[in-house]
Amino acid sequence: MLVGIDFGISNTDIGILKNDQYNFFTAKTSGEDLTIDLVKKILKDKNISLSKIDLIGVTGGKSSNLKSSVDGIKIIKINEIDAIGLGAKKLYGINNKPALIISAGTGTACVKTEHNCFDHMGGIAVGGGMLEGMGSLLFNNDKGEEINEFASKGSKEKLDMLIGDVVNEIGNLSPHITAVNFGKAKSASADTIENTSAALCNMVGEVIGTIAYLNAYLIGSDKVYFIGRTSYLSEVLKGINQRLELAGIEGQYYDNREYGNVVGVLEGIKNSQ
Repeated sequence: MLVGIDFGISNTDIGILKNDQYNFFTAKTSGEDLTIDLVKKILKDKNISLSKIDLIGVTGGKSSNLKSSVDGIKIIKINEIDAIGLGAKKLYGINNKPALIISAGTGTACVKTEHNCFDHMGGIAVGGGMLEGMGSLLFNNDKGEEINEFASKGSKEKLDMLIGDVVNEIGNLSPHITAVNFGKAKSASADTIENTSAALCNMVGEVIGTIAYLNAYLIGSDKVYFIGRTSYLSEVLKGINQRLELAGIEGQYYDNREYGNVVGVLEGIKNSQ
C-alpha cells in the first residue's frame, strides 16, 4: 500500500493507492510543526495502519524538512510543482503536448506540462484564502462555501461597474463584462452580504481566469486543466469561465480535482518501491 500526503495551507490531503484503487481523506491543516509525530497522528486519525504501508510520499508545506523514514517506512519527498503536474496528467489523461495546469487552492499556481517535464510559470496570491480572508474582514465569515452560497443569491452588478455602465463598446466585448471590480462600492458600501459576496467571488474568479488564459496563450494551449478546491465554488467558477471564454480557452474540471496534488505524489512514488 502506498500513501501520499499533501500538506496544504488550508487542508491536508491523504491518498492511498492499493491494488490500483485510490482512496482519499482530508483534514484541516493544523498549526503544529510538521514532524514525524504529526505524520503518525494524521495516519492514526484516519485509521491507516503503519504496518500496512510500503512507502510514503509527501509534498507541500515544509515537508522537505521531514526525516527520511517513519518506523522503518521510507518517506519520499515530491516537489510540489511535480506533484501538480503528475496529478493533473493522471486525472485528465494529458498527453505529451504542452498543457497548462491551474492549481486553484488557497493561492493559485500555474504549471506547464510537456512530456514529463513540469515548469512553474508563476502564481498569484489570489485564491480561496483571499476569499475567506476578505469574507472574515467584511462580514465576519471565513467559510468559503458559505460565502459562495451567499454569492449565489446576490448580484455582482450592484457593486461592480460593467463595460456597459461606462462606455458604449470596446471591440467585441459584451457590455455585461466587468469593467471595475467593486467600482460602485464607494456609493454602496453598506450593500447586502449577498451582493458583496457575489462581487467578491466574481473578482477572485476573474483574476484566476485572467492569469489562466494569459499563460495558456503563452504556451499555445486552448485548454486549461484545473485542480484544487477553489474551482469547486460555483460563483468563483463563473468568473473563471467568463474570462476563459473571452479568450476562447476551455476550462477542464475533473470530479476529483481537489486531490490533484496527492494523486501526483502517489504517481511520483509508484515506481520507487
